Amino acid sequence: MTMPDVTVRGAGILGLSIAWACVSRGARVQVIDPFGVGSGSSGGVVGALAPHTPENWNPKKAFQLESLLMAETFWDQVEQTGGVSSGYGRTGRIQPVPDARALNLARARETGARTLWPDPAVWSVVQRQDSWAPESPTGYYIHDTLSARLHPKQACLALGTAITARGGTISTEGTDQGQMIWAAGVQGLQRLNEEFGKPVGSAVKGQAAVLRLRHQPEPDAPQIFAGTVHIVPHADGSVAVGSTSERDFDDPTGTDAQLDALIARATAAVPALKGATIDQRWAGLRPRARSRAPMIGPHPLHPNQFIANGGFKIGFGVAPKISQVMADLVLEGIDTVPPDFRPDASL
Repeated sequence: MTMPDVTVRGAGILGLSIAWACVSRGARVQVIDPFGVGSGSSGGVVGALAPHTPENWNPKKAFQLESLLMAETFWDQVEQTGGVSSGYGRTGRIQPVPDARALNLARARETGARTLWPDPAVWSVVQRQDSWAPESPTGYYIHDTLSARLHPKQACLALGTAITARGGTISTEGTDQGQMIWAAGVQGLQRLNEEFGKPVGSAVKGQAAVLRLRHQPEPDAPQIFAGTVHIVPHADGSVAVGSTSERDFDDPTGTDAQLDALIARATAAVPALKGATIDQRWAGLRPRARSRAPMIGPHPLHPNQFIANGGFKIGFGVAPKISQVMADLVLEGIDTVPPDFRPDASL
């Protein structure tokens, strides 16, 4: 490849998605990451893409909604280009309703969704009677058709393959050339903290696990959110459960009793998980910007350069829309970054 138009530092979900959007528009793109594709928190195992509740609407919620609606086409194009599956599927989500107060709130949100969510996205209160449903004290469940799942590590590999199929390059070292986009995750946030002398972002540890059930759920079984735990059936028949949110930790990649407790909560909530074997235990650090929204736009330290960081728990869900907004900004100078997402919101 001749001299690149764009260099992306970081091969996690945000960096790869932006690189894909740029290369899809004809830009010459290189991605540089010393640890390889999906090596950080983007190489996790859960892959729950879920919307905000349809109430108290704001630009952040609208941004995520639009991104989730874009996701099916986004991942289909990635898979068609590179030939590697991301594990994406819009299979929906169910949540048990614990009491009468929560039931009233869920029904109010059902009404809100009719106004705020376009077809075919639906938030509804239902009754379910099947072996995959978690236990519900009221007998009622929230069911939304907008939530989706993917396999995080596989999705990063799918993006990497698609980028190279379009002529982009991905390497562990290289020279910064062209427009610079920094998508360096936890390390990038730590550098901002040091330079500004205050907390701009932080690392939050998460632990998760992959289970194998005696009787696999149906391929299109919905994900479950119960007792603060995400339970996500994947296309390969495995079920991921996660995750913890730890501000204080000694071992950033080690699993411990907190994961054991999380698996126990998941099993208590969903009887179908009883007797499952643990295929994989995972832990990693997720980058969280101080504003709690992803940080995208002009880089606060480097004039004429850009940043994409702080995806935390919603990075995969907002990646399709972030990639579009950042490609507009970097390649065409069109700035549509929402105020809550701008770096200034965390400074």
